[in-house]
Amino acid sequence: MSDIKNILDGERGASQIAVDRVISELRSGRPALIHAGRSHAIVMGVESLDARLAIRLAGVARGRARLVLPAPRLRRLGLERTEPGVLALPSIDLARINEMALETGARIDAPVSALSPIDRAALEVVRLSLILPAVLVVPVTAKAAAECGLLVAESAAIFEYRGRSVVDMALVGRGPVPLECAPETEFVIFRGGEGLRDQVAIVIGKPDMSKPVTVRLHSACLTGDLFGSLKCDCGDQLRDTVQFMAQNEGGGILLYLDHEGRGNGLSNKMRAYKLQSQGFDTYDADEVLGFDHDQRGFDFAAEMLKQLGVSSVRVMTNNPVKIAALRTSGLDVVSDERILGRANDHNVRYLATKRDRAGHLIDVDNLTQYGAGKD
Repeated sequence: MSDIKNILDGERGASQIAVDRVISELRSGRPALIHAGRSHAIVMGVESLDARLAIRLAGVARGRARLVLPAPRLRRLGLERTEPGVLALPSIDLARINEMALETGARIDAPVSALSPIDRAALEVVRLSLILPAVLVVPVTAKAAAECGLLVAESAAIFEYRGRSVVDMALVGRGPVPLECAPETEFVIFRGGEGLRDQVAIVIGKPDMSKPVTVRLHSACLTGDLFGSLKCDCGDQLRDTVQFMAQNEGGGILLYLDHEGRGNGLSNKMRAYKLQSQGFDTYDADEVLGFDHDQRGFDFAAEMLKQLGVSSVRVMTNNPVKIAALRTSGLDVVSDERILGRANDHNVRYLATKRDRAGHLIDVDNLTQYGAGKD
């Protein structure tokens, strides 16, 4: 047994492996267990809660269950809050839970209390799982926790997970992939970031790592990059960047990051799109779902560049957060350049909102001709 424990306590460690497994359970729609000191609780993402599970969990909860909601969702429910909060659930009422977690016109119906350490860990782990950030927490005794058979994670390991994911970035494969406008291209695959997902560094041409390298951090956008969605300019930015780097004597590196929906995941992105079709802008739609303006972290992207031998960059972005993140991670950002897609009737409000609410460096005059200046 000690030999097995030594294997688990290797570079990643048993506690972090336990978080990986709990994330998988929650994404699969199953409950898991969290320990925080002497406290123990079953946690379950609200989006996977059905009548059968509600009945079974109610039998365990005995009136002590609670619903944990993030601050953006609480603000949408009518509270001025900057911190998450807890709603008591005397009964596990599916209709009430869905109303508090999802309905656009809902208003808070009970007092909201502060989070315990186990509540904070529960909210963090559902965020890591890329599911809706609303979680059912059912306190249990130590005896019940030991007997329930659920996968378990420690709260401390959950809070350490994001930072450890950067340290654990590993290059796992590479190979040439000639592209239509960039035949001399290599794809380098890293495994890591949150949830051990694969991240791609696309090395175009032969960049000289001893000089500033042209770089773009591009968050994956299935709808725009692959299908040419008119709701954003992501596809244009992706292809224009590749072409620019191919024509640039020094080449460049495009990091294709698994950050769908500004880090909220594809399912939540589609929920947000539905809300946008009802009149919400991109950030208000995310807030209705309980998300802050941007869930992405770029520290692991900087780690990818460092592992490729990059120390100095010319970054292609409109997002000042990306510029600051690269600098904070220790890279020398010698310049930043804009990369603009085409505005159209479907995406002009989106582009203007990013400019006005998130400070993206987007040409105002370019948008005004489409009426964006009136938004």
